[in-house]
Amino acid sequence: MGITEHNDDKTPAVGLGGFLKRWGLLIVIFAVSAYGLSQGWHQNITISNLIKNQQLLADYLNQYPILTPLIYFAVYTLAVALSFPGASLLTIAGGFLFGWFFGGLLTVFAATIGAALLFFAAKTSIGAVLKKRAGPFLDKMSEGFRKNGFSYLLFLRLTPVFPFWLVNIAPALFNVALPTYLIATFVGIIPGTFAYAFVGAGLDSVILAQEQANPGCSAAGTCEVQISALITPELIWAFAALGLVALIPPVIQRIRGQ
Repeated sequence: MGITEHNDDKTPAVGLGGFLKRWGLLIVIFAVSAYGLSQGWHQNITISNLIKNQQLLADYLNQYPILTPLIYFAVYTLAVALSFPGASLLTIAGGFLFGWFFGGLLTVFAATIGAALLFFAAKTSIGAVLKKRAGPFLDKMSEGFRKNGFSYLLFLRLTPVFPFWLVNIAPALFNVALPTYLIATFVGIIPGTFAYAFVGAGLDSVILAQEQANPGCSAAGTCEVQISALITPELIWAFAALGLVALIPPVIQRIRGQ
């Protein structure tokens, strides 16, 4: 006569396979990101290094016109998925190498894919846990995101106040559908991406001015170019205004519902 084991706990046991399925991708992302930061990878992503290696990059692009954009695309995707600092500098580099249109286009697609990877990792791990333990407040916020997810996410993407990595993760906690997330992300990052790519495309004139003021600074890597000087406050306010426009539909919907 066999012995039948009975488990009074109705919660199914989660084995190693289930643990890896839920947390594996997020653990890999955090581990690689932590390693990269500890090795100082982000410190190499600077305007000075871009200017210093401009000829080398241009030669590589001329020699490998197809491989170079693919490498840029892969690097940018990983940088976003790993929440690595310096995405704006990479966008400027894309505009500098490939022109504002093609560089911006490459960046928009790469950033969307990278954001989707992080979104999926958060949704299957943190999002699943919070969904089970959500209280009334979180449930109410989740309902708001489900009803107006596109407008809310578009606002977060257009307004350059919130960290990009945080906006990548937050929708996963509020059950935003993947198609909504992808479309809002793709559309929302277009203005900022092309603005930075346009800055990169015009970096030649900035380098020329720096060389006139400080001859030899390009090769020495001592040209002093600040992003804050390239991205004007008026441009930031324009992004903020676009973000407020994105909130108009849910506001109108709420007013009509009262």
